[in-house]
Amino acid sequence: MRITILGCGALGQIWLSALSRAGHDMQGWLKVPQPQLQIKVFTPEQDSFSHVITVNDSQHLQQCELLLVTLKAQQLQSGLTPLLSSLPANCPIVLMHNGLGVMDDLPALTQPLCHAVTTQAAYRTSVATLHKAWGITQLGPLNHAAKSVSHIADVLHQALPDVAWYDEIKISAWKKLAVNAVINPLTVKYDCHNGQLMSVLNEVNTLCRELATVMNREGIHTDPHQLFDDVVNVIQNTSTNISSMRQDIQAHRLTEIDYINGYLLKRARCYGLTLAHHTALYQWIKQKESEYVGDALSATLPRSW
Repeated sequence: MRITILGCGALGQIWLSALSRAGHDMQGWLKVPQPQLQIKVFTPEQDSFSHVITVNDSQHLQQCELLLVTLKAQQLQSGLTPLLSSLPANCPIVLMHNGLGVMDDLPALTQPLCHAVTTQAAYRTSVATLHKAWGITQLGPLNHAAKSVSHIADVLHQALPDVAWYDEIKISAWKKLAVNAVINPLTVKYDCHNGQLMSVLNEVNTLCRELATVMNREGIHTDPHQLFDDVVNVIQNTSTNISSMRQDIQAHRLTEIDYINGYLLKRARCYGLTLAHHTALYQWIKQKESEYVGDALSATLPRSW
């Protein structure tokens, strides 16, 4: 299958490597024009794979059978929109990012559009990409045209399991947003690894209660006690992880806060709800961003994009 991956950071590189090893005709797409990209990926078992990947081949793009987008939410509009006119009308597009609300930023699409919610964990060093832990990927349709492309889940599953198709991907996306809306900004606030949030569980509980009120209004039945247990479970299972938002703040990059807590607050306003604690966290992260906003604007698309 001819596949392009837009966004060649840590997540993009583990998919580039896995799909290449599965025999697919792969290319990456970068902001900076260059013919090739050399990558080295370590699996969770410490197996090493090196690849030289074709990059920015417009003919490959025009014949593309799948576009996998691993950009962050705030990068999607500027990264994806210029490619749309070159893609075949029937080429499925899979968006793999944290948060919700990017559909408001994108133009109307003719291509089948899907959202993938993943727990695959990876990060980059100066010499390689480390696939830190295996995860699961839930894939589903964002428009009517995508309802007929469920076979993509099988293609991705064969390369990097586990991948499954969900007709109601909105539920999975909201559950992932709920976890991110608690863990990510709190790890920035306390400048800590995920596991250290076990010392502020009262705050975690308050944030979960606010989340549950909005999720229930969205038609997603959510018990605040169960949500709290789910978030605590993620905190414990990812105790040594550095959240992506904390990494962005440390690197003076724009975060995904507008598509996580920002989207949550946007939906809350639609129902006349006030989320005092999420509002405070959102404003705190935006203040941190404003301290380096000039640098962040220049770094919105990392060098690997």
